[in-house]
Amino acid sequence: MLLISMQEARSNPVATFHRLSAEQRWLLLRAACVLSTASAIVALLPFRRAVSFGSVTRRKNRGSTVSDCVWAVKAAAKRLPWRTKCIEQGLATQRMLRQTGVDAVLHYGARHDPHSGRLEAHVWVSVVGETIIGGEDASGFAEIAAYP
Repeated sequence: MLLISMQEARSNPVATFHRLSAEQRWLLLRAACVLSTASAIVALLPFRRAVSFGSVTRRKNRGSTVSDCVWAVKAAAKRLPWRTKCIEQGLATQRMLRQTGVDAVLHYGARHDPHSGRLEAHVWVSVVGETIIGGEDASGFAEIAAYP
């Protein structure tokens, strides 16, 4: 995995993109497409249908690791011209991983914010019980459903 400083990435994103390996560039572009599709699905479909986007049947392992897929989704999310929330990032991560043969589970949780009085929802993804994306914001959320 190519490690570069955030300042360097912001100063010249095209040069940064070209420094990635061909496999990383392809994975990043794929993540941007899957994330864009997830954003459209979340905006246009009812929740019950939207969550099925990530639950694709597994295929043979294509060589992308869990950390590579998570990196690609997070990197693409930062660079898309619209804001992607946890639901879009979770669906995109789950779909990409399940396409490569990894049993990723999408978790949907909620909590009551005592300060604002509002009900908040959050999505995170786990693989073999370990949270891989969305976990940094998941504390305090009670799981309502999990989608394999």
